[in-house]
Amino acid sequence: MAENFGDYVREKRLAAHVNLRKLAEILEIAPAYMSDIENNHRYPPEKEKIYKISEALHLTQDETNHLFDLAAGNKKNLVSPDIADYIMENTSSRVALRIARDMGAGEKEWEKIIQMLEEKRKQQE
Repeated sequence: MAENFGDYVREKRLAAHVNLRKLAEILEIAPAYMSDIENNHRYPPEKEKIYKISEALHLTQDETNHLFDLAAGNKKNLVSPDIADYIMENTSSRVALRIARDMGAGEKEWEKIIQMLEEKRKQQE
């Protein structure tokens, strides 16, 4: 699996049989700009265009999440663009993240939190 945004987009675009010009057209950008993104010569586009990429390439939710994580990884010290607004709009999420950071919470602790949230989601369905 590709380790950076541009390579991942190219990999998924080719798998979906979408040519570069068509994807650029969907994103309303120049094909050369799209090529620069895929060749990692430009930063990933803004959140709305990443959603358009996901939709155009028929990515799963997990693939879309990975795409957002790669977008953040290309820009040091950024949070994935799909969750940045949520974090900033919810004081409790920032408090929880800081507590987890300060106590050195690792995968084990986060897995417990994820399990609790998954159970809550199932109850709401």
